[in-house]
Amino acid sequence: MKLDFGFNKNATRMLTGLLMGWIVVVCIILGGLYLLALLGVILAFASREYVKILNHKGFYPSLKVIYLTEVALAAIVYFERFDLVAAALTICAMCSFMWVLFVGRQPYIANVATTLFGMVYCGWFPLHLIFFRNLTCSQYDSGLGFVIMMIASVIATDVGCYYVGSKLGKHKLAPTVSPNKTIEGAIGGAVCSVIFAEIIGLYLGLSWWMSFVAGLLCTIFAQLGDLCESLLKRDAGVKDSGDSLPGHGGFLDRTDSFALTIPIVYYFFKYFVFKTEWITTVLNFIKGIWQ
Repeated sequence: MKLDFGFNKNATRMLTGLLMGWIVVVCIILGGLYLLALLGVILAFASREYVKILNHKGFYPSLKVIYLTEVALAAIVYFERFDLVAAALTICAMCSFMWVLFVGRQPYIANVATTLFGMVYCGWFPLHLIFFRNLTCSQYDSGLGFVIMMIASVIATDVGCYYVGSKLGKHKLAPTVSPNKTIEGAIGGAVCSVIFAEIIGLYLGLSWWMSFVAGLLCTIFAQLGDLCESLLKRDAGVKDSGDSLPGHGGFLDRTDSFALTIPIVYYFFKYFVFKTEWITTVLNFIKGIWQ
């Protein structure tokens, strides 16, 4: 489904960005079913675009199996039944083999592999946003502030990469995957990400070095996520993942920077900010060795 507001390209791009931005922010602030519904829509479109990209390459992953996996994982994540994650992934992985065995087509190995990859890339990674939003500890009521930090840092990365790269970019970052990206742009994006992380971290009461590491992780994995999606599109010979978002391409094009960033930053905050007991244990162990 392609939306069209009837404006010129720049106006359409801006309107789409503002509309989607407000929807995302409101759903993240409200959390719960609103966030789950938002992710459901994004995952549905992104998964379909992923399958279409692979179709251009001659691979035919099962969209139905990917959807089945995403529904199962979304339910597990929402009800916090983490003990069922391994079982769900195992059963859904077996379903990908059964699909190829009974109704699939050549190339069999590639179709199974790309179905399995789609489950993780389009489903499991993005669903970490619910984990992230629901983080709690004695010092912080929720992970909302840190989710906002991540989003701001990723957006700052994209803006910094674009403007610094367009003005100062000379050395190609990954010419075979994304010819327009430069090392100078990557550095500019990293600086912008860290600045925003430090500002928001100050408001959240986070130490400067924790904010610095968070900003660095956001910019590194945002840029890697962008390059990974570009790798898929270039290998398949397509320019955009879709045309569902006027002026922005497809959902994968707009969320690629978050695909790797969400789980990485979630685990960073979970184990280094919200649960620090293990760090104290390790430090005490090290001190005991040297004493």
